[in-house]
Amino acid sequence: MEPKDTYLASAMVSLMAHFSWNWVGLVVSDDEQGVQFLSDFRGQMKENRVCLAFVNMIPLRMQLYMTRAHIYYEQIMTSSANVVVIYGNVNSTLAESYRWWKYLGIRRIWFSTSQWDNVINQRDFNIDSSLGTFTFSHHHGEISGFKNFIQTLKLSDHSEKITLTSLGWIGFNCSVASNNFKTLKDWSSNTSFESLMWHNFNMAMSDESYNIYNAVYAVAHSLHEMLLYHVDMQPVAGEKLKFQHWQLHPFLKKIQFINPAGDTVTMNQKEKPHGQYDIFNILCFSQGLRTKVKIGEFSPFFPHGQQLYLSEDMIEWATRSRQLPSSVCSVSCSPGSRKSPQKGKATCCFDCTPCPENEISNQTDMDQCVQCPDDQYANVKQNHCIHKSVMYLAYEDPLGMSLTCMALFLTALAVVMLGVFVKHRDTPIVKANNRTLSYILLLSLIFCFLCSLLFIGHPNTITCVLQQTTFGLAFTVAVSTVLAKTLTVVLAFKVTVPGRRLRGLLVSGAPSYIIPICTLIQLILCGVWMGTSPPFIVIDPQSELEHITIVCNKGSVTVFYCVLGYLGSLALGAFTVAFMARNLPDTFNEAKFLTFSMLVFCSVWVTFLPVYHSTKGKAMVAVEVFSILASSAGLLGCIFAPKCFIILLRSDQNSLQNFRMKTRSTSLIS
Repeated sequence: MEPKDTYLASAMVSLMAHFSWNWVGLVVSDDEQGVQFLSDFRGQMKENRVCLAFVNMIPLRMQLYMTRAHIYYEQIMTSSANVVVIYGNVNSTLAESYRWWKYLGIRRIWFSTSQWDNVINQRDFNIDSSLGTFTFSHHHGEISGFKNFIQTLKLSDHSEKITLTSLGWIGFNCSVASNNFKTLKDWSSNTSFESLMWHNFNMAMSDESYNIYNAVYAVAHSLHEMLLYHVDMQPVAGEKLKFQHWQLHPFLKKIQFINPAGDTVTMNQKEKPHGQYDIFNILCFSQGLRTKVKIGEFSPFFPHGQQLYLSEDMIEWATRSRQLPSSVCSVSCSPGSRKSPQKGKATCCFDCTPCPENEISNQTDMDQCVQCPDDQYANVKQNHCIHKSVMYLAYEDPLGMSLTCMALFLTALAVVMLGVFVKHRDTPIVKANNRTLSYILLLSLIFCFLCSLLFIGHPNTITCVLQQTTFGLAFTVAVSTVLAKTLTVVLAFKVTVPGRRLRGLLVSGAPSYIIPICTLIQLILCGVWMGTSPPFIVIDPQSELEHITIVCNKGSVTVFYCVLGYLGSLALGAFTVAFMARNLPDTFNEAKFLTFSMLVFCSVWVTFLPVYHSTKGKAMVAVEVFSILASSAGLLGCIFAPKCFIILLRSDQNSLQNFRMKTRSTSLIS
């Protein structure tokens, strides 16, 4: 008569999952029914991430059970699982085991079916062995008039069936001792069941009673159908109908009807409907009194995730607190960490490991951390991703503003020096240092200072191309001019002896041809660079954790290093020539100034390479800008600052007479 228990395991596991109880013990009878329930329960566990802490298969034979009872006791006592499911026949060794555990005071959250209500209610007054009890009952309609019948039932009508002992159990949960029955002496035979303690006597019809109720109706309907059949087959009036009890079976097997509660009843096992469940919480009060309260329902016909309905306000825990008891193998991993399985243990037992860098977990008990997208980064707690801000060497940035001011100041300084040289172009010191080459060098240095501004601000395709080409050409002109000035100084002292053939080179201005030749070679290299793989904009989300850096990619790295290598070769050549000419008797120390300027220049760019490759993002751009400004400032300061000092502050030394006196002194010393 009972509906199928197909979804009982699903209903129990759904309630466990709702309360986050994933560490559960299971105690079932060792029979076909228990094995089937264990199989159903394991299937639901996988879907809801619930694990079995232990499984006790209680044998049906008492002798075998007694030999293993201590093992079952130790298993349930030593387990950390606070939730235990009891499933099986109440008239078996399983019930004896449950009573024994209760007597020993094992405090657990018990799950069972409604047929265990009587076993659960039998308890010692002084022992509270439950953290909470939940029972599952097949959902059925209310039988009209049943509650009123129970309430108005007189004890005198059934005095031969209701003994004082049973009345004591119903009313006061008494023990069998006779001295506990003294309180019942004043009870009248006319007392109704309504006068009994309502919290010990449930007025609702139990599952067992409801099944008996349906069975009686099924037999009645079957008898009715059989009588109609026999009347149709034997229509002779007045003849007494005769039949055997086995003749009722064919009608009983196929009977189907709707009972007075509105539920469909069928004896066909194939057509038997799946059961819905009412969920009850057994509340415990003082003096051992208990009551059964419906707290929710489970229906397999609703969509997944909506099958369980609970009224949590109706639940009361034995701890006398609203705080939910826990039953887990491991404490939940908070957001920002992930689960690491413990070797050889169930999946519900794990350690919590912090997420790797730039990975997050925004929920509890996540198996894996999630990598933040490229445009986001993990916060400190690693529980959510934050959008990265766009970063480049901006003019508004303190670093960008400092470099910009420095570039503009040095540009202005170079312009002032150029103006000084132009204004005093007819003085001996300007003439002695080759006015044309000095003008070219000052103009190239101005462009070197200004090209650093191309590296600052939001990059675009045009600035990316102009950055490297302007830098390469401007510095090539500057270094080749220094080389030309150095060769001019060397040739000037070599041709002082009459008849030297090198005099023609000096007079013809051959060293000045070095500048266009060297610049043309660099121009060809830049042309190849721009034609094959020019620089382009790159959005770099990896260099800095909290920023998306926008930089200019060099394009062809090989050609870029060819440009730098060629520039370095010119600088090394100019330094070598200047170093060899450092001791020449130069009136204004031009050779020594050139040597020192190229030493500064080479030192800056030798330092630049390792520092450049060890930085990322806008710091890399800032290093390149600083190297441009520092090397250019070295040339400007070492070559032109001393001359401007003499022109502006020591004008007495900037005269032809002083120049001849120094030249005569130099010749005498030689």
